[in-house]
Amino acid sequence: MTTLAHGTATSSQDGLTRDALAVLQPGFPGTTAPDWLLRRVGEGLSSVGLFGRNIASPEQLAALTAQLLAERDDVLVAIDEEGGDVTRLEVRHGSSFPGNLALGAVDDTDLTREVARELGRRLAECGVNLNWAPSADVNSNPGNPVIGVRSFGAGTDLVARHTAAYIEGLQSAGVAACTKHFPGHGDTAVDSHHALPRIDVDLDTLHARELAPFRAAIAGGSKAVMSAHILLPALDPTRPATLSPQILTGLLREELGYQGLIVTDGMEMQAISATYGIERGSVLAIAAGADAICVGGGLADEETVLRLRDALVGAVREGHLPEERLADAAARVRALAEWTRRTRGASGPGAASQEGTAPGTGIGLTAARRALRVTPGPHAATFEPLTAAPYVAALTPVANIAVGDETPWGVAAELARLLPGTETGTYADPVTPETVLKDAGDRRIVAVVRDVHRHPWMAGALDALLDARPDTVVVEMGVPQAPQRGAVHIATHGAARVCGRAAAEVIAGV
Repeated sequence: MTTLAHGTATSSQDGLTRDALAVLQPGFPGTTAPDWLLRRVGEGLSSVGLFGRNIASPEQLAALTAQLLAERDDVLVAIDEEGGDVTRLEVRHGSSFPGNLALGAVDDTDLTREVARELGRRLAECGVNLNWAPSADVNSNPGNPVIGVRSFGAGTDLVARHTAAYIEGLQSAGVAACTKHFPGHGDTAVDSHHALPRIDVDLDTLHARELAPFRAAIAGGSKAVMSAHILLPALDPTRPATLSPQILTGLLREELGYQGLIVTDGMEMQAISATYGIERGSVLAIAAGADAICVGGGLADEETVLRLRDALVGAVREGHLPEERLADAAARVRALAEWTRRTRGASGPGAASQEGTAPGTGIGLTAARRALRVTPGPHAATFEPLTAAPYVAALTPVANIAVGDETPWGVAAELARLLPGTETGTYADPVTPETVLKDAGDRRIVAVVRDVHRHPWMAGALDALLDARPDTVVVEMGVPQAPQRGAVHIATHGAARVCGRAAAEVIAGV
């Protein structure tokens, strides 16, 4: 394969090289833009992706994006900010906004629109103009290990209307939505970060269930759509959606009529990289109809950018990738970049406002409170709030890679503020109930779980705790699929910081 020198391209290669750079959405390390990144932006790189490692504060983020926009005023600055469990803006503290499942539980599209608008406002104030959200996946498989609370729910119509409302709210703030994961990741039992999921359903089911929210997204004007690394034999028996011309071009472009930007999910994910490698995978994705290659969640260096640039240029030179397809992809990236430039406020990015983030204020906490479902146990018509400091036992599963293990979750911190003296312990598989009971002593136990229906060890530990201490309060912060148990069962529909706050208020009777 042809390899370019890692310097400025010659004049004969310049247009092709700029197009190859334009279709990449790489990540990078650090909280300031490295020199190599600014140099590549000047050479044609049109997008960058931000992750938790890049963000320390709203002010720092605004300074970082100002660096990028000073180099090129239409650069796409993308982020994976779903709110709820998946947050990059507040990766170290937990989100000020509940996620999709909580919004779906409330089922008020006006609320969803307002939450997305406020999230978009904060992103725009920090100079971010493309959000890899919302998830339009229908969580039809309750055992799904990667979607879960990131979905608005298991109902197709519900997911469709909230997807459209979210897009409208986000884009009204000048931030482009990137609806994901096309053509639908909700019926998977495998996490595509680890392996290639497969959905074996017929075309009628796909059209009636998986595709309906994406039709709503397209009708709602979603500026971008993200592909899924999943195999759907009914559509393409050999290649995952990200690499499938039948799915990206035949279905999304031609059948559904979508004309916006198609972005891949992270190409370093094992569903692609373990089988195809990121260079070949990127060439196949562009050839299939993708316009932008997302890479950088785990690969964040100049060498990766240069390898992918060279792979794309080499594929064109060797006849494996039509030059006009690469040019069309680059043009779509630039068109979206120009939209963000036009919609950006006249003053440009600045330090994000902290209005609405204080406890007790803001649309996010309002939504989290409305999403709570509180069910008293079988021996009480109502729940009597706690007056003494409890012991919080957090039964903690292995973190979903999309969520990450940096972001705190639970109710302990909020309960400690409301009931000083609250203590907590974190328990993973394997855990013995005797250990939890010993640690708790004679204090009232608040057992916090996350997707208890997916974790037999967690369900067993919870059963044993309830047998020994039937007055235990149970807080489910994942998908509330398991039977409701405890002196009171509180379903938060997500583990965002505001969800923990809302649950703590009920427990403490505030």
